[in-house]
Amino acid sequence: MHQSVVFLFDVDNTLLDNDRVAADLKRHLETEVGHERQQRYWAFFEELRAELGYADYLGALQRYRSEYPRDPHLLTVSDFLIEYHFANRLFPNSLDVLDYVKQYGRPVILSDGDVVFQPLKIRRSGLFDAVNGDVLIYIHKEFELDDVAERYPADSYVLVDDKLRILTAVKKLWGNRVTTVFPRQGHYAVDAKILATYPPADITLNRIGELVDYDLHALREAADGTDGRAALA
Repeated sequence: MHQSVVFLFDVDNTLLDNDRVAADLKRHLETEVGHERQQRYWAFFEELRAELGYADYLGALQRYRSEYPRDPHLLTVSDFLIEYHFANRLFPNSLDVLDYVKQYGRPVILSDGDVVFQPLKIRRSGLFDAVNGDVLIYIHKEFELDDVAERYPADSYVLVDDKLRILTAVKKLWGNRVTTVFPRQGHYAVDAKILATYPPADITLNRIGELVDYDLHALREAADGTDGRAALA
């Protein structure tokens, strides 16, 4: 069904504090397999991210298993990932924001990730239910905008994402049809090199909960720069 506005929300470090998830996993690995093997896991993780373009925690675990096939602690690490309480890692007011925008349009989760762990994270965190199952997960979401628009047609979009690279790419393709919102949360959002590389988003927030301070008129005006861009003090 055609909507006037569709709100597209990223997950990791936008609605959910994925840096804390990674820190918890690092501590667990340190305890279970020791410092050296913990470092090997993250080396596999970064190798896979470079290859795939998204975080693949379970894929990294498979590579770890190939190098240490007799490690008895492997299954405890798997259990840690599968049983993790993601709902405890939602940023404050994340669910309130999803509920708030429903008065203006349809909220949709738009994420990158693998086909097992990312859907699990979205379900177990409560985000799946919060958007009534309107979830899209791609390998590179910025290359799938035609599919996004076909599945969720709208006159205009609001994209909320912690990565300026993504916001810039979508703005370039959709122009004033999209309002880009940049919550400065997580390590990407405070990386000085990244901040210097890309132009600012239409709206910059200190935290995701601040989105409730914007009504639809303010969001639409920000898309073409007629309203002053919100920025950090």
